[in-house]
Amino acid sequence: MFSPCSRHIFFSTQLRRLQSTLVVAEHNNEGLLPVTQNALAAAKKIGGDVSVLVAGTKCGPAAEQISKASGISKVLVAENDAFKGFTAESLTPLILATQKQFSFTHILAPATALGKAVLPRVAAKLDVSPITDIIGVKDANTFVRTIYAGNAILTLEAKDPIKVITVRGTAFAPEPLEGGSAAVEKAPDAECKTDLVEWLSQELTKSDRPELTSAKNIVSGGRGLKSGDNFKLLYDLADKLNAAVGASRAAVDAGFVPNDLQIGQTGKIVAPNLYIAVGISGAIQHLAGMKDSKTIVAINKDPEAPIFQVSDYGLVADLFKAVPELTSKL
Repeated sequence: MFSPCSRHIFFSTQLRRLQSTLVVAEHNNEGLLPVTQNALAAAKKIGGDVSVLVAGTKCGPAAEQISKASGISKVLVAENDAFKGFTAESLTPLILATQKQFSFTHILAPATALGKAVLPRVAAKLDVSPITDIIGVKDANTFVRTIYAGNAILTLEAKDPIKVITVRGTAFAPEPLEGGSAAVEKAPDAECKTDLVEWLSQELTKSDRPELTSAKNIVSGGRGLKSGDNFKLLYDLADKLNAAVGASRAAVDAGFVPNDLQIGQTGKIVAPNLYIAVGISGAIQHLAGMKDSKTIVAINKDPEAPIFQVSDYGLVADLFKAVPELTSKL
């Protein structure tokens, strides 16, 4: 007979043993995207076995990369022309088939455009509530996320048997791709072809500058730049700092720059070592996307601009004079 205490220990051990997490890798077929390493860090904080699903058209290199990370039990690979374009409609049946075969208790993906498209669909099919954009893991059932544009922190306990979660990459240090040798296996078969959508093409902007979400330095501009042509001031400064260039929603809405540069609650979330905000007032939606930056420098002619409340260094000056002078001294 088990005593009440020993019975509790036995059942707790069983639960820990059965707990397992599936991380949906994000990649471009040629290689793994860094944000997957952040999601993997969150998965390891949850505990239990961790598996990774890599789906694409010719995704062998990405699977090989992630298999080298430590703490992974297996890498599941699915190659199919249906995954061209990584549409949510094609990936969802694969994730559901994988879940059905292995009975994962957690399904994770980065909180990128892809993760935000795929995982809510998966959650709906599983009849569970998605847990979005987490910034912390307390335990296997308890997670931390921001609400009210980052002005409040929410700790929630999930009751669903399967937790479907997107992970804010900037909140977790990336797991190194070394120290492991996980087995690479074929993913379960699934009917992934769909007539709901058809992938036609994509046009990618090529730049020698770092990718915005992974850049260590970012120079960002707002409505104070007055026109798209004036963003050249920021490009010149960014070149000196080997930095990426971003923008506020106001600058994007005004047509100064394309929306793939937008930083904020409805744009990209960044946390570089250095963030230089030029001509940005500091609306709450923008602050939600960059306030985790290690060092924030603000240049604005309005001394009452909200951006100065979160900046480490502030310069009250005309940006059209300050930025060229700063660039010339670098």
